[in-house]
This record gives sequence, structure tokens and C-alpha cells, in this order.
Amino acid sequence: MKRYRVKPGGKFSLKQYDPDDTGDYKQNDQGKEKAKAETAKLIASLDGLQERLYANATRSLLIVLQGMDTSGKDGTIKSVMSGVNPQGCKVVAFKAPSKDELAHDFLWRVHREVPPKGYIGIFNRSHYEDVLITRVHGWVSDKAVKRRFDQIKEFEELLTESGTAVLKFFLHISKDEQKERLKARIADPEKRWKWNSGDLEERKLWNEYLRAFEDVISSTSTDCAPWYIVPANRKWYRNLVVADRIVNVLEAMKLKTPPAPDGVDFGKLRIV
Repeated sequence: MKRYRVKPGGKFSLKQYDPDDTGDYKQNDQGKEKAKAETAKLIASLDGLQERLYANATRSLLIVLQGMDTSGKDGTIKSVMSGVNPQGCKVVAFKAPSKDELAHDFLWRVHREVPPKGYIGIFNRSHYEDVLITRVHGWVSDKAVKRRFDQIKEFEELLTESGTAVLKFFLHISKDEQKERLKARIADPEKRWKWNSGDLEERKLWNEYLRAFEDVISSTSTDCAPWYIVPANRKWYRNLVVADRIVNVLEAMKLKTPPAPDGVDFGKLRIV
């Protein structure tokens, strides 16, 4: 899974990554089931790792999910985090900033939502919207965007130095796959609530968004807060990649179960 990590300062293009890639797993029923079984093991591991994270309350984890419309941000959260205790996890979806939020710097509303020690925080879209949609639509200048890149890197460096691990995922789908998912959303009455006519207008800007994402990712993937390009045309493989990287980061924290309170002889305790 390390091959999906974007190296800091290197040449980067999304054309280097195939949205249909499924790694070592064949694109058939057997490969799909094998990947799902591996994902289930990772989710089971995630349950225990999150419990240690919560019990120690010395570190935290921030997961950033970005991608084109229909890339599967909601589905990733629902599937990968299915085994996590909600008590120690918080999901934040950043919409258009409010009047109060616009009265502050662009990172103000984001910093308030960073997970406290012991917690996993998930950003469904994030501070990166302020260097993506704003740039594609020309609401801010390229000069301002470049300045924000540096501010974002400094912000994420501050988080990691304060004990928050940062993982950033770009869920990479093809334009044809987005078309099929939009059609499915129209056809399924259970999914029509997600429909937004603005999605069709944004789809017309597909190439502009790709260029903006490439610039953002190449400029802000760092050793302390790396970007991963997740092939997301196959949902089952998308889930495997994301789960693998989350477990990898939590295991690297080497957190152990906290010791029992001092002065208690548990061998002599009797519950009546």
C-alpha cells in the first residue's frame, strides 16, 4: 500500500494512478472476496487499536477524505469505521462557510474540529476545499492559494508535533465511473436525497479540478502529513487501502493498555 503514498517534493500526476487498480487482487469474485476478508481483519484490528488510543489519551488521529463528487467519502466512512466505538470518533463534514466563519481566517473553523487526544477525527471534505473549489471558480487568486499551501503545511506540522497523526486520502475515480454513479443516484429512490443539480455543473469542470488536486497534493504531501492516492473505482479495494493505512499508523504509535490503578490488589477484590 505504500506505493499510493505521494512523496514530498517529487513529480506528481494523477495519470500515474489507475482508478481501476486493485493491486494484488484480481478483479473477479474471488479477488473481491479475498480483499473483503482482509479488510474485515483490519477493521477488527482497528477496534482494539482505537480502544488503546482512547484509553491512553496521549495521541489522536485525523483522517482527511477528499475526492470528486461520488468518489465514496461517505461510503468509506461507513465501511471502514464500522467497527469503531462512536464514543471515540467524530466525523465533520465541511460545508460552505457561514458568515461567522468567513469573519475569521480560513483555518479557524477547521482547528476547532481537530480531534482531542484519545480520539479519531474524520474530515469529510476539509480545509482543502479552500484551495480547491475557491481556485477552480476563481474566488481567490493563485497567489493567495500558494500562500495557503504554506499555511496548511504549517498547520498540519503543528498538529503532528502536538501528537495528532494526519492521514490524507484522495479517493480517485474516473470520469466514466462518476457518470455511472450519478446515473445510479438518479435511478435509486433511496439515493435521490443525495442529488444536487450543482454536481452536473461541477462535472463540467472535471479537468480543472484534476489540475487543482494535482497542485494541492504535490504541494502539501509531507513526511508528517502524507497524501495517499486511493484507487476508488472498486469500492471493495478502496476500503482495503484506507483500512490498511489507518491500522498501519495506529500500530506505529505503539500504544499499550494503560496500567491498572496503583494500590489495588485485584486478586483480593470481591464483588458482592
